[in-house]
Amino acid sequence: MLKKLTITIDEEVYDGLYATVGPRHISRFIEDLVRPHVTAFDLAAAYKEMAEDEAREAEALEWVEATVGDTGDATW
Repeated sequence: MLKKLTITIDEEVYDGLYATVGPRHISRFIEDLVRPHVTAFDLAAAYKEMAEDEAREAEALEWVEATVGDTGDATW
């Protein structure tokens, strides 16, 4: 459910938002910035979302396989 909120911000900030994210995207932009600070973070859901990103996972696997040999001489 969406709720309407009226906020007051400096004109320069508004102009910057308008120019940077566009008039129809300001609410979403602000919500995306604020959400992590005001809602409970579900770590399991975040990991699941990352794992479903196949391109990201392929890049991570490539990085791991390229660096695994670097630990052969490590002393713990």
